[in-house]
Amino acid sequence: MKMLLEEQEQIPWDAMLFVSGHINYGGRVTDDWDRRTLISMLKKFYSEEALKEHYLFSESNIYIIPPLSSLDTYKSHIESFPLHEDPRVFGLNENADITY
Repeated sequence: MKMLLEEQEQIPWDAMLFVSGHINYGGRVTDDWDRRTLISMLKKFYSEEALKEHYLFSESNIYIIPPLSSLDTYKSHIESFPLHEDPRVFGLNENADITY
């Protein structure tokens, strides 16, 4: 992945999605519908839109990418996330927790 990113002028979103979704995680997901769901969820994170300022991963306004800053700022931002993820960050209904 590192080599791929270094050789490209643009971010190879499709390649990143394939490596993560089909090879890394997809090999563990055996059901076709579950794999399709996984790829759909990853597309929300692996996109040009996700790099734009004020991009929201969920409507809760909790999961955002902070402005460019120091590594310590990023660590603090990540540590401020709740310990239990809201299913809406993955594009799921809040009732997904009930089934889980």
